[in-house]
Amino acid sequence: MESPEPVSPSSSSSGERQHHGLAGAAERPSETAALRALVDRVRGGEVEAAREVRRLTRASARHRRKLAAAVEPLVAMLRSGAPDGAGEAALLALLNLAVRDERNKIKILDAGALEPLLGYLQSSDLNLQEYAAAAILTLSASSTNKPIISTSGAIPLLVKVLKQGNPQAKNDAVMALYNLSTIADNLQTILSVQPIPPLLELLRGGKRSSKTADKCCALLESLLAFDQGRVALTSEEGGVLTIVEVLEEGSLQGREHAVGALLTMCESDRSKYRDPILNEGAIPGLLELTAHGTPKSRVKAHALLDLLRNSPYSRPKLQPNTLENIVSNIASQIDGEDRGGKAKKMLAEMVKVSMEQSLRHLQRRASFA
Repeated sequence: MESPEPVSPSSSSSGERQHHGLAGAAERPSETAALRALVDRVRGGEVEAAREVRRLTRASARHRRKLAAAVEPLVAMLRSGAPDGAGEAALLALLNLAVRDERNKIKILDAGALEPLLGYLQSSDLNLQEYAAAAILTLSASSTNKPIISTSGAIPLLVKVLKQGNPQAKNDAVMALYNLSTIADNLQTILSVQPIPPLLELLRGGKRSSKTADKCCALLESLLAFDQGRVALTSEEGGVLTIVEVLEEGSLQGREHAVGALLTMCESDRSKYRDPILNEGAIPGLLELTAHGTPKSRVKAHALLDLLRNSPYSRPKLQPNTLENIVSNIASQIDGEDRGGKAKKMLAEMVKVSMEQSLRHLQRRASFA
């Protein structure tokens, strides 16, 4: 699933006003001629014309469609490096043209916008860097564009923004990386530039239930399929704890990815990762997910609970919803007359260990506050 497209920076700029000339001329016969004249002004390199395109396309799908002819001259303006804010004006106009318009997304890349966008992504001007990250996020939502962006060298630059950019640029960078991660071959490229520490930092510093946190966890779940990713996570102080916190406090989607990340680790090497997961007090959150998670979360939580027990049993899928069902299903796989008693004892021991680990978990969380 692709990331939702970002709100264009234009929507939050102070002092911007809805244009009442062309924007209010939706039904007038002269509108087409006026829009053509506007495109001609952009071709002439007029910075104010680029700003006009930005204003008109800010919230109008119709204007995005009618002003598609402005894409090539705007890209030319973007590439020219002209002074007086021309590059920034062109970038923001192109960003608005691309939002929720698949044809414009493809047209913008075909016109050669990617190279200058990557240049802006490396700018020391954090605002320009932010706008470039937003543009690459928007363009990467297109399945046609993803392979082109993937092979352009954008991935290391996006991870650099994830490490050093301003807060909005970091959010857009992680969502763009998530979009690109849906091409499996990109995962090793992403891992090679060490994204795990900044992903964890972004998770710790933001709201656990945000869309950014959801994408961070989705990306981590994919990266933890590789040994390099698992080693990187467990090498970070509080790395597993950060995932457990999303397991407890995240959105439904974020919790689904968090439990998936922990399950991926434990399935890869139970003997290596069982204790690190238990030591961060994961069991209460897992037990809650068996009752209140998404269908996928419930399945993953049950599977992980199996692996976290001292002696996991191979057994059919657990029934969802309640701890009683967990006890019942554990009991159904134990031979002997006292099956229920043994199952309850097993669960009681697991809960006791969980309580002890939860105390350590709270102490560690306090140290990261």
